[in-house]
Amino acid sequence: MKAQKTWHEKHHQTLSFGGRVADAVAKGMGSWKFIILQTILVVLWMGLNVIGFMYHWDVYPFILLNLLFSTQAAYAAPIIMMSQNRQNERDRMHAEEDYQTNIDAKLEIEALSLKLKSLEVEKLDKIIELLQEQKSNLSK
Repeated sequence: MKAQKTWHEKHHQTLSFGGRVADAVAKGMGSWKFIILQTILVVLWMGLNVIGFMYHWDVYPFILLNLLFSTQAAYAAPIIMMSQNRQNERDRMHAEEDYQTNIDAKLEIEALSLKLKSLEVEKLDKIIELLQEQKSNLSK
């Protein structure tokens, strides 16, 4: 018998190629590795343009660099928002699975509670019966 799929596996199967790409981009851009790499590239860009003796491809105030950052931001923001929307979908699916698990657990607990009550009643009836037998045996 095959194990039932988890909510994460179910959600992962519904992702399109674009969804997986958006999640990967958001994960990459939201990391220290990206921040450090981008900082190194910016420092190199500025340094080479400030101290470059022969060729300045982007002189101060680094208009081309600003254009690159604007373009990066223009694409990054919607991609990150798409990833956040998918995270909301994952959270909703997870909450629904948790809710269903809680309902199933509640029903099982109620069934066990009824079973325990019936066992208690049966035991009490048996104890009363034994006491009555003992009482009748003592009175003889």
